[in-house]
Amino acid sequence: MREERVVPLETAPAAAPAAAPAATRSQVRERAARNRRNGVYAARAGVLVAFLGLWEVCARTGVIDPFNFSQPSKIWAQIWQWITHGTAQGSLGEQIGYTLYEALSGWVIGVVTGVLLGIALGRIRFLADVFGPYIKVLNAIPRIVLAPIFLIWFGLGPASKVASAVVLVFFPVFFNAFQGAREVDRNLVANARILGADNRKVTLQVVIPAATTWIFTSLHVSFGFALIGAIVGEYIGATKGLGLMVAAAQGTFNAAGVYAAMTILAVVALFTEGLLTFAEKRLFRWKPAESGDGR
Repeated sequence: MREERVVPLETAPAAAPAAAPAATRSQVRERAARNRRNGVYAARAGVLVAFLGLWEVCARTGVIDPFNFSQPSKIWAQIWQWITHGTAQGSLGEQIGYTLYEALSGWVIGVVTGVLLGIALGRIRFLADVFGPYIKVLNAIPRIVLAPIFLIWFGLGPASKVASAVVLVFFPVFFNAFQGAREVDRNLVANARILGADNRKVTLQVVIPAATTWIFTSLHVSFGFALIGAIVGEYIGATKGLGLMVAAAQGTFNAAGVYAAMTILAVVALFTEGLLTFAEKRLFRWKPAESGDGR
């Protein structure tokens, strides 16, 4: 019989590392997220350009009255004039700084008092039962109408605007802090007490950290309220600020000036909102990222 020789098979190529497909999938997801984010930014810019372009065309062709509605080119010209030549009340930076000082002061005071009272009433049921009806009554009062009263009490200076900002900021922060203190997991409180924590330690180390998410949720809305309070107070009576610029432009039937001051205020609000969002992300890095697929 003929002897058969066994020819050895060629060595099969080594299998790819298991981590490679995972890395590829991760890169694909990152690329898709980046493309979606860029698409969102492009869509936002497109909506803004389309809106401003339509506004400008309608004003130039007479579809809308440019005297009442103004137009983007005149608004930009007004802003540029304020930047280069200042306003009737002083430099534009001084007016922005004055309004920001009032809004920030009122925001800080309103946030601190709202958090302290919200946590206190959320932790002590007796205080909540006593002061609850009064807080509900005060919350039902339209707080904008308090601005003239503050003007009488504190005068034309920044104190009246700070007071207006405080009353607008306090209530949303208070109710969020109150609800956050009430929604703390009772098992966490019970475990802390088992480990020997007293009421002060439970409040500082369990309740306040658990309510932080609730509190930060109110901070985004409350700063907008602080700006509203400062602007309304300046509009009613002031010596400086963006609200006074709006009132002065309205008094001279300068629609471009009114829209220009509103545009500057919107930019300031967006900038501060971005700072708050950045701070929140830094403080809550432990939270899982939200899904961006829209499903």
